[in-house]
Amino acid sequence: MNITAPVNNRQTTYVGIALLMGVIVGEGLNLTLAVNGALPSPPLLGQVIEVLTLLTDIFLRLIKMIISPLVFSILVVGVAKMGDIQTVGRIGIKAMLWFFLASFSSLLLGMLLVNVLEPGKSLLIDLPPLDAQTGLAQVRPTLANFVAHIVPKSITEAMAGNEILQIVVFSMFFGVACAGIGEVALPVVKFLDSLAHIMLKVTAYVMKYAPIAVFSAIASVIAQQGLSVLLTYGKFISEFYLGLVLLGMLLCLVGFLFVGSRILSLLKHIREPMLLAFGTASSESAYPKLLEQLDRYGCDEKVCGLVLPLGYSFNLDGSMMYMTFAVLFIAQAYGIDMPLSEQFFMLLVLLFTSKGVAGVPRASLIVIAATLSMFKLPEAGLLLLLGVDQLLDMGRSATNVLGNSIAATVISRWERADDL
Repeated sequence: MNITAPVNNRQTTYVGIALLMGVIVGEGLNLTLAVNGALPSPPLLGQVIEVLTLLTDIFLRLIKMIISPLVFSILVVGVAKMGDIQTVGRIGIKAMLWFFLASFSSLLLGMLLVNVLEPGKSLLIDLPPLDAQTGLAQVRPTLANFVAHIVPKSITEAMAGNEILQIVVFSMFFGVACAGIGEVALPVVKFLDSLAHIMLKVTAYVMKYAPIAVFSAIASVIAQQGLSVLLTYGKFISEFYLGLVLLGMLLCLVGFLFVGSRILSLLKHIREPMLLAFGTASSESAYPKLLEQLDRYGCDEKVCGLVLPLGYSFNLDGSMMYMTFAVLFIAQAYGIDMPLSEQFFMLLVLLFTSKGVAGVPRASLIVIAATLSMFKLPEAGLLLLLGVDQLLDMGRSATNVLGNSIAATVISRWERADDL
């Protein structure tokens, strides 16, 4: 299933322009709302923001429409062509080893940066009351929740809910079974191979809508929060994005050790999926395009078909760094000193509990809330993050895409199953 078409530079340009225009229009709307602050908000402005939000929601729904059949078809075909469970197991073990090391490094980098930069100690805004409510769903990272999000009780329910990890589990069983019965399964494998090509074509159609989605997502966020929020939280936001840049450089350095200067070509290929994830604050929105671009880059489709879906559950590097960064930021904001030994223990807890809320909306914040409670830190500190979480989510979503791209590339080279 190799795609030989050239990288669509024009589409990337359109997404970049949409990003800039979204900031300009969003700030204009925010200033208009500020001018009318003493009066009832103009109904028209509220309707404009509602329409912008709706436009983004349409795109995300279209992406979710694609993901389940795309993951299922590509993964089944890939596993069936691998031919044996040993190959699947070997790639899976390599992927999980990479994910573990990348997650640990991301958490550790976040911890080190907060200790060095101390963004919470210079906070000049009022702290929320200790008994304030965050409004987040009360979901605790537990082993039971983790297992529930891994093992499907119904493949149709898993697909309907876009539970990627459950789809991966069923697809691996299905693919291994296809390989096990040989020629009898060939019609099914050929059908799913055709389905994968069809879904990639559908992806190409949906992606034409991407610039509109990015524009509406950015304009909606800026209209409601305003660029002025960058002044209030400037130190925290800038230092977090500095951390993301350092994490990205670290990931690229490791990638360079495996593929050399071809890492630059990889970055060129994935710039549109990264921009898309940044603009919509959703790494999931970039998944179909990312799969296509990695195929164009030369990564083996069978490896990508297995590694990427697993990575979307276990290898969210930007989100992992955010967890330690946010918890320690809140501790500093309340003037609570956490010894390094306790911080390392927290890091290990996050390494495992972050996998227990797969599929839960705003999972990062829920894991952070559970960690605050576990270490006797004020959960109300989350209110300090809620106002800027969307802006932070944009950066960590793009970093998640970068981390999974490099993971797929490295494991593809590790398997010596690529055209790099």
